[in-house]
Amino acid sequence: MRRRDFVGATAGAFALGGCSPPAAEITGGFTGIDIARGHALRDGALRAKAPAQVRRTRAVIAGGGIAGLAAARALRQSGVEDFVLLELEDTAGGNSRGGAVGGIACPLGAHYLPVPGDDAPEVQDLLEEFGLRQRVAGRWQYNERHLCHSPQERIFFEDEWHEGLLPVQGVGATALAQYRLFGQRVEALQAAARFVIPTLHAPLSPTLLALDAVTFADWLDREGFDEPHLRWYLDYCCRDDYGADAAHVSAWAGIHYFASRHGFHAPGDGSEERDAVLTWPEGNGWLARRLAQPLGDRLRCGQVVTRIAETREGVEVDVFDVTSKSLVRWQAERCIVALPVFIAARVVESPPPALRNAAAHVAYAPWLVANVHLRAPLADRPGAAPSWDNVVYGTRGLGYVDARHQTLDPTPGPTVLTWYRPLGPSRHDTGDGRRLLLERPWSGWRDELLAELSLPHADLRTQATRIDITRYGHAMAMPTPGLLRRLGAQAPSVGRLAFAHADWSGYSIFEEAFTRGHLAGLAVQR
Repeated sequence: MRRRDFVGATAGAFALGGCSPPAAEITGGFTGIDIARGHALRDGALRAKAPAQVRRTRAVIAGGGIAGLAAARALRQSGVEDFVLLELEDTAGGNSRGGAVGGIACPLGAHYLPVPGDDAPEVQDLLEEFGLRQRVAGRWQYNERHLCHSPQERIFFEDEWHEGLLPVQGVGATALAQYRLFGQRVEALQAAARFVIPTLHAPLSPTLLALDAVTFADWLDREGFDEPHLRWYLDYCCRDDYGADAAHVSAWAGIHYFASRHGFHAPGDGSEERDAVLTWPEGNGWLARRLAQPLGDRLRCGQVVTRIAETREGVEVDVFDVTSKSLVRWQAERCIVALPVFIAARVVESPPPALRNAAAHVAYAPWLVANVHLRAPLADRPGAAPSWDNVVYGTRGLGYVDARHQTLDPTPGPTVLTWYRPLGPSRHDTGDGRRLLLERPWSGWRDELLAELSLPHADLRTQATRIDITRYGHAMAMPTPGLLRRLGAQAPSVGRLAFAHADWSGYSIFEEAFTRGHLAGLAVQR
């Protein structure tokens, strides 16, 4: 089957899925995010003339995502216990929160953490603290219970499952040759510049800035990488990490995906082993929960930050308390602004130029995460065995991960599949992804998911019992061309305000958010 024939068959399956009613017993709905809270802030509905009460603390952390949680940990490590962390949602963790469906833990967002390299010592120290790595006979070893179990990934391509995510069988000599050439080009760029995670630990060299100036698709065209299977895979990688395809992210972003870790390894070159990753049934919620647990009542959820202002004596942070439905003013010496830059620019009075610049240029990819509870394992198609990451070639979604993949119990039983659907600009989604995310009913997303995953699993409709969907209108910053140059390497620290969020790196991953939050926490306590 040719690629275009397969994509056509996929489109037909979607159309049929929209006409065939799903099994009546599938329940579910939207969960995990209170969209109305953020929109109330946007619309100005939460502002009040005077606070109902005033409280004092040494430091305020605005935002309880990974950056805010990392800042809180850094304050505690430095002996600062008098602080408060204010979080919009009912639980902390941002895009790294976890949940459960039918009593089975599952991710509500990010679901893995690559084993960090030496450029991320802050993250390495965290993993040591959590017992995920230890030194044995002079060498670091990671806890195998938390490393992703094999098999790690597979792709449904030409009507059967194949190992890995890069199409290989039947793709032809031209595709295989371009795979090898792309790997060599990435290796050459790794030698020419430092691609590091987190990005603030390396200078913005001319090579990096030149790649930042053009789209990844234009760079691939210029370099002669036009083979459709390679281009599909690179689009998939961009959508996976950035929420948009190669035509909308920078060439720096496309190369960074590979060069910041262990390169691109073409099948058959003897070095294509997948990078080690840490994962849990609840995804990175495992990490977020452990970061939040020691905070006690210093972590205050359901708090909508409406104003951050410097005063003669320090800072004032106004928040709308969702439970009491009243405005509370926090007075402190310093504030760590661990909010997305578009929110920070709205609530910080007289925002500094760097913040205004970031808010003007950072664009966001909407995302949808759906957790599907199954009463029993699905029937499988021929080929590679069920894996942790399972991708269907040529579809809108990014495939699914299986919550039971890490279990040590071999007994078949109910499980939860987590399906990821980016809605940033791509050949799949050319319209307003955020509007589609908000206006499309739960049943519409249910039907799209069932149509896509029924391609490899014909019994999905009969085995699924519930589908819970989490929507992120501003899930992650997209590294569009020129963004790296506009942001620079460092987030600003202005007066009594320190800024920390993955947005300042131009893209959203755990290592970037954690490191920026950790460094901001260290700076504030000095």
